[in-house]
Amino acid sequence: MTTQIKTTNNLDHDDLDAIAQALLAIRADMVAAPALSKGWLDAVHDNYRDSARNLLHYLALRRHDLRPLQLRLAQLGLSSLGRAESHVLATVDAVLNALHALCDGDWHLPPEQPAIVDFVHGERLLAKHAETLLGSVTPERDVRIMVTMPSEAADDYDLVRDVLQQGMDCMRINCAHDDATRWLRMIEHLRRAEVSVGRRCQVVMDLAGPKLRTGPLHARPGVVRVHPQRDIYGRVVAPARIWLTAEHAPQVPPSPADACLRLPGAWLADLRQGERVRFTDTRQSDRAFTIVQVAAGGCWAEATQSAYVMSGTLLRRTHAKKSKPAEAAIGPVPSEQEPILLHRGDQLILTRDLEVGRPAKHQGDLQVVTPAMIGCTIPEVFADVRVGEAIWFDDGKIGGVIEAILPERVHVRITHARLRGDKLRSDKGINLPDSNLSLEALTHKDLDDLEFVAQHADVVELSFANTVKDVESLQTHLGNMGVPPPAMVLKIETRRGFENLPEMLFAAMRAPSCGVMIARGDLAVECGFERLAEVQEEILWVCEAAHVPVIWATQVLETLARDDMPSRAEITDAAMGQRAECVMLNKGPHVLHAIRVLDDILRRMRAHQTKKSVMLRELHVAHSPLLLTSLPAG
Repeated sequence: MTTQIKTTNNLDHDDLDAIAQALLAIRADMVAAPALSKGWLDAVHDNYRDSARNLLHYLALRRHDLRPLQLRLAQLGLSSLGRAESHVLATVDAVLNALHALCDGDWHLPPEQPAIVDFVHGERLLAKHAETLLGSVTPERDVRIMVTMPSEAADDYDLVRDVLQQGMDCMRINCAHDDATRWLRMIEHLRRAEVSVGRRCQVVMDLAGPKLRTGPLHARPGVVRVHPQRDIYGRVVAPARIWLTAEHAPQVPPSPADACLRLPGAWLADLRQGERVRFTDTRQSDRAFTIVQVAAGGCWAEATQSAYVMSGTLLRRTHAKKSKPAEAAIGPVPSEQEPILLHRGDQLILTRDLEVGRPAKHQGDLQVVTPAMIGCTIPEVFADVRVGEAIWFDDGKIGGVIEAILPERVHVRITHARLRGDKLRSDKGINLPDSNLSLEALTHKDLDDLEFVAQHADVVELSFANTVKDVESLQTHLGNMGVPPPAMVLKIETRRGFENLPEMLFAAMRAPSCGVMIARGDLAVECGFERLAEVQEEILWVCEAAHVPVIWATQVLETLARDDMPSRAEITDAAMGQRAECVMLNKGPHVLHAIRVLDDILRRMRAHQTKKSVMLRELHVAHSPLLLTSLPAG
């Protein structure tokens, strides 16, 4: 046996011994790790005692660059270290045993260590922790589906029931939206639906956290744009449909409309089918609407020319009776923000207060007289930023670098925007990935919401979990609620959170149940989009080593849920969710279709992949005629 391996793989006895000695040295580091971290290890809950030890073994293993060793082990068919996460020491010992047999026992195997998590036990621990946190899995699908509830779920029992029936395993309520009254109605609908559908669903509530956002902007008068449909030659193929409704009536039209305008009820009541209503639009162009239907609550009008109208635009009846008003003014039209258009090289002033922001003021076409300005919602960050640090806006669409820091403002030079520029609006996220922010993870709103969460949720998600202190703060507040606390999920959405993940896991494992969500939206901005694939993999590995379940989140099948048509990249991304214990879908008008598609993807992938391990199911494509026929001669 040894001679055959030596010949085939060009490895002699000394090579095998060198591989073994390298692995023995790594193993010694792994075995020493629990003693070095005894204080951390002693504090974890009994449910996680073996898992915490396995995590320490894994971290000790991954302090080494294993690539040269992996290549040499692969030549021997022993490259299993790449799938060692849930049973690290057992894997290393299995490789050492094989090497010992190949070397004819020239060196002594190390003594067996107590409480080793073996191959079967490691997988069972992860499965058990996932079931405790997220509930039971669906038959033929090992990965759960979490769905974020829209506001309508508070008033629509059928929606909640249908989502549960399609395959939702966890209902997620985002505390950044709605209020306790509406949250309670969502949960009541779920509990009622559970009886109807016949299965349990976990309630997961997401604390909003300290989301840093841009401040308000100057509002400009709202303008309603009316455009008929045209073909490629510019010919009208369908007129624009406009719903004219009374000022105090519901603004929602009875069927889809291109525009909805409010007008005095008495004036509307006299309109007749076929009548023409004329007006001068905001461009001083003469335009007209034709009344095509008089209905309850309003009138339907059509337009064959483009028009722009605003609050106060006068509509004139052409055949009004003398006793009736001939003109009526369009009622309030929602105002619009005046966004800030930013190009590379522009300066942006970020202010400490929430003074209304404004675009830059120019003299002529080029010279900037006053730079653009916008406020931020959490001015405390001004104390933590430094010159030269990066700043990103609107989920990474616009980026810059901090050039100067003054008592009341920060000067930013824009370095990242499209060539034609990008528009910055109010209430858009701000990320400071280079800055060591001292923000508390729990805001005053979170603490107010926590009383409801502790009473009604199975799981609470800690947004922007960055440090052990953040984890301990939530644990303390939950412990003071006087009720059994819900399980905690750490949302990893910042660079600091990712870098501090091992320590935060040990803090979270002081409770009987915990989990991690990979919140890939902010995380991509914080770590860099090009590095996200690497970071999310590392989070999966570390959590598997700790036997802590992972929720794969952010933009999964987003265009399918929103537009009923997925992108190819989305399907591949959804399939990657098979490596987590749960996949989160966001709300959208086509979320039921998204659940069905995700359920189908996860069922199919189950036969092919478990975590990092390829299952090697029989492939239909392998039944090729190549194995049955010869290539024709000539």
